[in-house]
Amino acid sequence: MEKPNNTKDNQVENFRLSLVDDMTHRVLWFRRFSRVRFLVTVISAAVVLLIGIFCLIAFTPIRTFIPGYPDARSKRQAIQNAMRIDSLETQILQWELYTENLKRVVSGEEPVRLDSLIKRISQEREAADPAFLASRDSLLRARVQEEEQFRIPQSRRDLPIEGIHFFTPLKGVISQGFDARKHPYLDITAPAGSVVTAILDGTVVFSDWDEDAGYTLAIQHNGDLLSIYQNNQKLLKGTGERVTAGMPVALVGGSGSLTTGDHLHLELWYRGTAVDPAKYISF
Repeated sequence: MEKPNNTKDNQVENFRLSLVDDMTHRVLWFRRFSRVRFLVTVISAAVVLLIGIFCLIAFTPIRTFIPGYPDARSKRQAIQNAMRIDSLETQILQWELYTENLKRVVSGEEPVRLDSLIKRISQEREAADPAFLASRDSLLRARVQEEEQFRIPQSRRDLPIEGIHFFTPLKGVISQGFDARKHPYLDITAPAGSVVTAILDGTVVFSDWDEDAGYTLAIQHNGDLLSIYQNNQKLLKGTGERVTAGMPVALVGGSGSLTTGDHLHLELWYRGTAVDPAKYISF
């Protein structure tokens, strides 16, 4: 009778990890495992750990501590700089037209009229080659798609800020008024969870957490207007979304390290300058 060939290659090496009481030598806990099972367990634990670290950095305010990551202040400054550049471009165009008309008046020529200039541009566009216009339109669409999320709408409104009808973002009590130097915004006290609405139609250019200001949302409106809502309990709109006047955008809270209670921190910027919202909005 032949004996089975029990070679070392056919044997599976098993190991046991035990937890033993040093005094009584009683086995409190043990686990059996093989080499393959041990490697699979280690690799799975490493993958779970990496996924947990990624989620912690990607979906929490910890990512603001990464060097080079833009915080809320730098994003807000970028928005304000874009508004100032837009206003400066408009002023430069007005001065160029004024200078050209002044030269024409001095030389005895007819000044350039704005309506005739617009009419001439419209005629030139109508007379242009349709294929050329189509190519320009395609290039423009491609350029718009490649722009960053903080682009500023280029539409204009001749209506001054005094003639604009603002919707009330929140019914509450103004706990601290506007001061251009020390306090260029309003603090409006209201119960936690109260709905905050947009004051005008616009595009959300910022919606995220800030360590000092808490949950912050900024909306770019037509006419070089920017409204900022801080210290919210929750944000209802994300960056890039279009909103209409009176649409809920956040819930009142007391988030942020600098807050003193449940209230809405409201800022209103017009052409790069902070203005008093209480002059134009009834709370």
